[in-house]
Amino acid sequence: MTDLVLLERRGAIAVVTLNRPEAMNALSVALRAALSQVMVAVNADPSIHAVVLTGAGQRAFTAGLDLKELGSEPTALRGANATTPEENPVLAIEMCHQPVIGAINGVAITGGFELALACDILIASTSARFADTHSRVGLMPGWGLSQKLSRIIGLSRAKELSFSGNFIDAHTAERWGLVNRVVEPDELLPAAVRLAEDIVSGDAAFITRYKALMNDGYGMTLAEGLALEHARSLPYNSAKTPEDLEATRAAVIARGRKQ
Repeated sequence: MTDLVLLERRGAIAVVTLNRPEAMNALSVALRAALSQVMVAVNADPSIHAVVLTGAGQRAFTAGLDLKELGSEPTALRGANATTPEENPVLAIEMCHQPVIGAINGVAITGGFELALACDILIASTSARFADTHSRVGLMPGWGLSQKLSRIIGLSRAKELSFSGNFIDAHTAERWGLVNRVVEPDELLPAAVRLAEDIVSGDAAFITRYKALMNDGYGMTLAEGLALEHARSLPYNSAKTPEDLEATRAAVIARGRKQ
């Protein structure tokens, strides 16, 4: 695709790497366009069943929007507010029907934090740190951080992070429920790929449906979400035959015994 974003195939898994390590993987106009292009292509590829998104190097997942570019290019900021997946990398990640695992290998700052929050699952290295510096830069978030973060870690903790602009380390992020788990830096990508392998060993079409059900219900009230689940599960489950379930039973039991 482009040297700014690397795409590696590992069977049914796509490993997508932001590749500006010399600039802490800052989201320049060109990098945002490249990432959008790659994620749209990944979403359209039926042979890809899970995605791992990470940053090149050890210092940064991404330091967010390229502030140097924003200070010198009048159109750079306008492009960040694009409303289509082809132009907006966060929307491109969110539209993926495949589960997207964020492997956070260093700092995820402001726009980079928002990029991380677009992923379905986050695994962090011990060197990962998170910060929302919108209040320091003087720009309002436009990729969802003001709404997503409070729903994940609670309103008061989100306000603490966003109003102070302070960093939290990986273990604090894990304790607050922001990341699923923390691993050593050398173990980060292998751990993310192993989880992706677990995901792709399942029924890809089913997982696509399940992800859509979770995402669609998340913004609803509990009652609305339960009604949505009922409406979608009833016809789907009713179409299953005893033979269908018997065919999967032995595999489920055998896998459970190994774990």
